[in-house]
Amino acid sequence: MVTSIQISEKLQRELVKRKLFDKETYEDVIWDLIENARELSEETKREIDEARKEIKKGRVHTLADVKKELGL
Repeated sequence: MVTSIQISEKLQRELVKRKLFDKETYEDVIWDLIENARELSEETKREIDEARKEIKKGRVHTLADVKKELGL
């Protein structure tokens, strides 16, 4: 099923900026954005999990430690 949607001119300008090539459709641009958001979410989840493991292992630096190391 194909449908049409209304978008503002501002959003249309933004979608045009995100096109990788002139003949790319808005649907392709939107799918790319959705895919990137999913990847980012999964990547972020992995990074959070890794950070939690590092904290549990005691591999942390307080702000005071960092300031001291940098001589601030």
